[in-house]
Amino acid sequence: MESFVVSALKYRPKSFDAVVGQESITHTLKNSLATNQLAQALLFCGPRGVGKTSCARILAHQINGGDETSTADFSFNIFELDAASNNSVEDIRKINEQVRIPPQVGTHKIYIIDEAHMLSNAAFNAFLKTLEEPPKHVIFILATTEKNKIIPTVLSRCQVYDFKRISVNDIQKHLVGIAQDRGLTFEENALYLIAQKAEGALRDALSIFDRMVSFTKGKLTSASVADNLNLLDQKTYSDLGKQVASHDIPSLLISYDSLLKRGIDPAEFIRGLGDYYRNLMMAKDPKTLALLEVGESIKTAYQKDTDSLSTTYLLDAIEIINNCEIHYKNARNRRVHVELHLMQLASLHFNGEKKKDS
Repeated sequence: MESFVVSALKYRPKSFDAVVGQESITHTLKNSLATNQLAQALLFCGPRGVGKTSCARILAHQINGGDETSTADFSFNIFELDAASNNSVEDIRKINEQVRIPPQVGTHKIYIIDEAHMLSNAAFNAFLKTLEEPPKHVIFILATTEKNKIIPTVLSRCQVYDFKRISVNDIQKHLVGIAQDRGLTFEENALYLIAQKAEGALRDALSIFDRMVSFTKGKLTSASVADNLNLLDQKTYSDLGKQVASHDIPSLLISYDSLLKRGIDPAEFIRGLGDYYRNLMMAKDPKTLALLEVGESIKTAYQKDTDSLSTTYLLDAIEIINNCEIHYKNARNRRVHVELHLMQLASLHFNGEKKKDS
């Protein structure tokens, strides 16, 4: 059996142009290299899986004149240290001694310190002097998910780059490219569900993507992905919305019961229902339609669903769902709590009157 390479490794970016969702940072780093104005101590901080280590490796390679097409090997000038397992004073002292020796090939030695917040205070203090006045041939790149744990004296000595969570649209476009490269069959909304589940972390999205490809045997459909991830797709919420709009309380309660039997988390259901009605509101006006992080076919479906609904109705529905979510954790009987608000939704504007909250 051939060894399988996970997508997070196979499609790891090798150039700044291939980095997803961090254009402002990659643009700044490229300009710094072009103008020879790169700081000797940099701190990359942000959520997990957004490209901090990948950017550090790309930058380290390009500092010595390499790029994705270069055949020169400067890997022996790049030193990676995992601060989670090398966080003692002795580990930092070894670095302090090594930096004195200039590189044999190339112009710089680059030290990438991952999970920098794991360094002990004593290790940070031992590192301060070297970080403030490193030799001209040395560049330090620190990466961390917890900037607040980096002591202020270290922060003041570094040029800080704040990485952001990657948007759902950017992740979805990247997944489309990978799916096409692998010759997979997929539905656009299936990849949006994966992107939404990843919550801004591309590495998580790629991990979920690999799992879904195995589960669906390379045929990614909205229904199969939603079922495996224990999520509800747009069509499910659309069907519920039609039951609500037609004031069909019995069918609505039966549908909710079937979702519970599927193992859907009620809290996630409420959140998703709120997102659905929020998206209906955004679809009312072409100006706000662009705020929907869904595919074009789903946008069209939202526009169709919202045609017969008034703005006042949608605002009242969102208010009821919001109240349900706020008080959900404190409810003694959570099922009754959710069912009560679903019945209020289905009674909304019945016979032209607004249902008052109890």
